[in-house]
Amino acid sequence: MSYTRSLLAATLALTLAACGQQTASPTASAPAVTDGTGAYLVGFRQDALGTQSLSEQATVQAQAITAAGGIVTSQWADISAAAVKLSPAAVTKLRANPLVEYVEQEAVHKALGGKHIGTVTAKPASGVITTQALYSASGEYTWGDNALRVPALQAAGYTGAATTKVAVCVLDTGIDGNHPEFQRKLKGFRNFTGEANRGDAYALNDVSHHGTHVAGTVFAQYGAGTGAAGVQPGMNANGVGGVATGADLYMGRVLGDTGSGSSSGIINGVNWCVAQLKSQGGTEDRVVVSMSLGGGSKSQTEQRAYTAAYNKGALIIAATGNDGAAVSYPAAYTSVVGVAAVDSNLAKADFSNFGTQVDLSGPGVAVLSSVPLGQGAAASASGGGVTFTDVTGADNSAKVTFSGSVVKAGDGNGTAGGNQFCGTSTRNTALAGTIALISRGTCTFEEKVANASASGAKAVMIYNNAAGPLGMSLTNTYAIPVVGILQTDGQTLLGQLPTTGTVAVTSADYEYFDGTSMATPHVSAAAAVVWAAKPTLTNTQLLNLLTSTAKDLGTVGRDNNFGYGLVDPYKAITGN
Repeated sequence: MSYTRSLLAATLALTLAACGQQTASPTASAPAVTDGTGAYLVGFRQDALGTQSLSEQATVQAQAITAAGGIVTSQWADISAAAVKLSPAAVTKLRANPLVEYVEQEAVHKALGGKHIGTVTAKPASGVITTQALYSASGEYTWGDNALRVPALQAAGYTGAATTKVAVCVLDTGIDGNHPEFQRKLKGFRNFTGEANRGDAYALNDVSHHGTHVAGTVFAQYGAGTGAAGVQPGMNANGVGGVATGADLYMGRVLGDTGSGSSSGIINGVNWCVAQLKSQGGTEDRVVVSMSLGGGSKSQTEQRAYTAAYNKGALIIAATGNDGAAVSYPAAYTSVVGVAAVDSNLAKADFSNFGTQVDLSGPGVAVLSSVPLGQGAAASASGGGVTFTDVTGADNSAKVTFSGSVVKAGDGNGTAGGNQFCGTSTRNTALAGTIALISRGTCTFEEKVANASASGAKAVMIYNNAAGPLGMSLTNTYAIPVVGILQTDGQTLLGQLPTTGTVAVTSADYEYFDGTSMATPHVSAAAAVVWAAKPTLTNTQLLNLLTSTAKDLGTVGRDNNFGYGLVDPYKAITGN
């Protein structure tokens, strides 16, 4: 973020007024364009109305929008901006108003993580990442916990709990508050998406599962898992443990069922997080805002909002993105800490974005954490008398077990050789009642699975065409179990045919996800733990400490891939 480029020398003056709440009903999702209007953000000149109070300025600004033919959906008095619905004519009128500095289209941001988005090379089902990895799982401690020295932090009592109250406020897709890992200790929940029936932390709200996963990395309680029936193969029956188990946890649902949300909803969520500060009328002494989201275009309104939140004392941390390209927004804004992802060998994740806005790195590959109860998938497979390691269940495959003959699917319509089974009308009657063995290749997983299912297969194994685990997402729902296996296991099994095997996909309460989304809560929770131990620090001083004590990675000193390196909360607290 830009603090490490321009603001580390001094703390920003608290120049903006304390009013951070919207003066209109919050609407997080961009309004549907069904009536000739679109979703825009309007910024007014912040010095245009002289000495008028914030409320008076807000009234004048709202009147200007209404006079132009617009409809205010959210208004933020302290940054002289509003979210509005505007027709093209209204846009023109507002841009001509001397009080208006800009009119910009409202951006959409999305969750930045999920199942196997990159080249994953390090997650066998045993829960130990690889024998060569620098960091591996142990008990409830994930490899990410161990990389951040969480066992040492826990042993020394550094959990985020302190007389000075510190909160992590996660802005994401929601949370399954019923998951035992959270022990019903969630301090606050609010839905900013405008979606109906999503306002209860203890009812269905996290449809994409992303927020529950992120929250688990921050807050999952030790000894509080769902038991052996709900874990991944090789996991501890008590589940996983978070980095900041003693901090207060808040969840703002700013991303909807599709995993995306608009600028206005996210700004409303940021304001809600900041409102938890005692200085803003809340109960928390310190607040870390954790945002595993990004994308969209640069927004002057968003920059104003994050600057205002920072000036009120919050530390805002965001994922840099998973495109292997430039840092996305909001991580690229001044006032936001940008987090990159590393794997268990502390190598840069292949998907992790890079640039001057990268400040710190966190564990982001094959990160194990909680998902809504029963919504995860644990997979296993065997063939030729061998039980395979590193088996991944496909999204939307049936959670059943099937044992039977393993049959090579074939090359399909002839356009793709190598047992890829491509071609939308490809069928193989020999697959009826069997396990279809298929190679990854040029056509989609969906096409392969659809062909196998239509051919009568009772299960599908797809083996990778490169080193590393194979994860996959399916759009359609299938009545058969579908798993991904390693390239070596698939090729070996192919050479043993005819033989038998077993494919099983069962419900789980935990999943392995990849992404800068997964790295971000590690850094956010680490910041909370350090802030609880050093409560007199300002947000700028805290960031200075985190960057100066990070484990240097890559090029000596700060670089565009890792920032200042892997966050090290234990060193930040103890100096060791």
